[in-house]
Amino acid sequence: MKNRIIKLTIAAIAIGAVITTTQSCGSSKKATGKPIDQTTGAVEISVPLSGREYSSDNENFRAKASGNSPDLTTAKKIALQNAKSEMASLIQTTIKKVTDQYTNQRTIGNAQEFSNKFEELAREVTNQQLTDVRIIGEKIFQEKNASYTYWVAIEAKKSAVWDGVQKSISGNQKIQQDYDKKKFEDIYNQEMDKLAKERGN
Repeated sequence: MKNRIIKLTIAAIAIGAVITTTQSCGSSKKATGKPIDQTTGAVEISVPLSGREYSSDNENFRAKASGNSPDLTTAKKIALQNAKSEMASLIQTTIKKVTDQYTNQRTIGNAQEFSNKFEELAREVTNQQLTDVRIIGEKIFQEKNASYTYWVAIEAKKSAVWDGVQKSISGNQKIQQDYDKKKFEDIYNQEMDKLAKERGN
C-alpha cells in the first residue's frame, strides 16, 4: 500500500512538472516572439509606406497619411486630405526657412514686409501644387469592425514648386525689388538637401 502511494505521488509530481514546463514554453514563445518587448509587453507596429521611397528627398516633397471610415471612398478622401495637409506644412516650412536665410544674408529695405509677402506667396504656391500631387503608394486594410483604413503617400516635385514660386514672383513688383533669383535658388537647394538628410535620403 505504501509503495502504491509513493508511486502515485511520483506520478503526480511528474505530470505537474510536464504541465509547468509546457506552460513555461508557451509563455516564453509569446514573450520572446518578435517584435514583443520583454520589459513592457508592447508590440512593435510597422507603419505602412515607411520605405525611403516614400520620404522626401532633394528632388521631391513627399507626405503620407491614413484615413478610417466604414465607407472606403470616404476613408480615401480623409487620408488624401490628411496627406495634403502634411505636404502643405512641409512646403511652407521649407520656403519659410529659405526666406529667413535669404533675408538674413542680404540687405533688404524692409525685411519683415518681404518675409510677409513671401509667406503669402508660399501659401498660394502650395495651394496650386496640392491640386497637382501624384499618388506614389497606397494600402487598404479592413478592420475587425468592418471599417476601412486607407494609407496613401503623395509626391510634389521640387522643380514644380520652384517654378510656381518664380511665376508668383514675376507678378509681384514689390518682391522683385529685393529678389536675387540665383541666391534664392541656391538656398532653396540647400534646404532640400537638408530635408533629404533629415528623412534619411
